[in-house]
Amino acid sequence: MLPTLYLSDCKGSVKIVAGAVVCVESDIRGDVTIGARTVVHPKARIIAEAGPIVIGDGNLIEEQALIINSYPENMLPDAEDVEPKTMSIGINNVFEVGCVSQALKIGDNNVIESKAEVGRNVILTSGCIVGACCAVNTCEVIPENTVIYGSECLRRVQTERPQPQTLQLDFLMKILPNYHHLKKTVKASSTPARS
Repeated sequence: MLPTLYLSDCKGSVKIVAGAVVCVESDIRGDVTIGARTVVHPKARIIAEAGPIVIGDGNLIEEQALIINSYPENMLPDAEDVEPKTMSIGINNVFEVGCVSQALKIGDNNVIESKAEVGRNVILTSGCIVGACCAVNTCEVIPENTVIYGSECLRRVQTERPQPQTLQLDFLMKILPNYHHLKKTVKASSTPARS
């Protein structure tokens, strides 16, 4: 198991597992955990305001993608009975340029294409594709291997899951550090600091 590295700042607690590539130009706020082999491009935004966000291994989060764990529209953040809800994102998912994801549960091997939107009450299982510019804001569980496409957000089921983007991830993990600064991390120490 890879050691977890911690990046602490005034914006919250960001935990980055060794092997992840997170560009400094990304905007990460709140309690966020990023798994190994996950690539976060510059200008990507990950905002945990209504609870923590846990991102698994091997995810690709492209430029201007927004992953946000926000409060529902009818709930005030300072209400006393508000309990934080954890947003959980599985492995090998792709968040393409300009997409918005508010789904609290995303399984594995999903693709949210450019400018697509996934609402807070949607559960994205595994192997799903939300097509470019499609918006899914219903309260539902999207069945495995569902493809949502077209201007009318039509649906069909594909026979196989989308392939993991391992070659693209390998390429980006080599190239991005050459052209962008990465978030600096510090190993968590097991001994308490002396005062």
